Amino acid sequence: MKVDLKDKNILVTGAAGFIGSNLAKRILKEENVKNVICIDNMNDYYDVNIKEYRLKELQDFNNFIFIKGNIADKELINKVFSEYKPEIVVNLAAQAGVRYSITNPDAYIESNLIGFYNILEACRNNPVEHLVYASSSSVYGGNTKVPFSTDDKVDNPVSLYAATKKSNELLAHSYSKLYDIPSTGLRFFTVYGPAGRPDMAYFGFTNKLINGETIKIFNYGNCKRDFTYVDDIVEGILRVMKKAPDKVTGEDGLPVPPYKVYNIGNSNPENLLEFVKILQEELVRAKVLPSDYDFESHKELVPMQPGDVPVTYADTTPLEKDFGFKPNTSLRYGLRKFAEWYKEFYK
Repeated sequence: MKVDLKDKNILVTGAAGFIGSNLAKRILKEENVKNVICIDNMNDYYDVNIKEYRLKELQDFNNFIFIKGNIADKELINKVFSEYKPEIVVNLAAQAGVRYSITNPDAYIESNLIGFYNILEACRNNPVEHLVYASSSSVYGGNTKVPFSTDDKVDNPVSLYAATKKSNELLAHSYSKLYDIPSTGLRFFTVYGPAGRPDMAYFGFTNKLINGETIKIFNYGNCKRDFTYVDDIVEGILRVMKKAPDKVTGEDGLPVPPYKVYNIGNSNPENLLEFVKILQEELVRAKVLPSDYDFESHKELVPMQPGDVPVTYADTTPLEKDFGFKPNTSLRYGLRKFAEWYKEFYK
């Protein structure tokens, strides 16, 4: 079902976040929409300066509306929906991170479960043309069959974060079925790029190397990650926004839930050691680190961490088939863009 964004109100939650800010910027720049309404609670899970930097890039657009608040605040969400009547909703607000979910579970229940439930309720009471929401590659848990397909069973999450993301998919499915809400879940695979999340490996590694600290490479470097550049993720979301699952009737005469889930990943898992090697080269190239930096003495190979998985690898065939799109940005290009941004941001 085609969804026209022209003159529509678009709600983006988590808009000061890494993906949310990039998506909002792209919509404001390129799409002829009425307003982009953005919600973010600006929490200090990581450096708020980066969130403020991302928001500043959006403030020049006169159809950008920012609301500081928490999606777990039901009253606020209801007020936003009744005031702005968004036709398309993109829910990217979530407490992110696997390791943090082990030490701070409350944040995940509040944002990822209660918050998402509030969004679903608001979509039920104020019908929308399309709800797009972030899931995660972490739902595949300890699956050993690769590449990960959306047809695979995902009943074995290895972290609370993963369990909340799987719950989002289940909740969305039931609301799609009960209330005919067209919804699409997107399982993102290790997103990286400029102004990214400081809790991600490439960003943390850079901070540590600059301070002369040692970086820990988990699973003795035998981890593989499907690193996906942020522009590819945004391109995927934008294409998905414009095409909602069809409302059709099943063989039993009842509506089939207008519900879909897709992977968005690079389909090209990179070994962590190779990733670190490219990162080092690009940090030297951008003059973030001196050319004679002794990387070997700052590397430590350590065992796997709880909640981590050895490999992530996306099967993106359905995304290619339905939207004619496949992420394809090379790791070197993406890390080069990150290193250049880092140099500029931290001077």
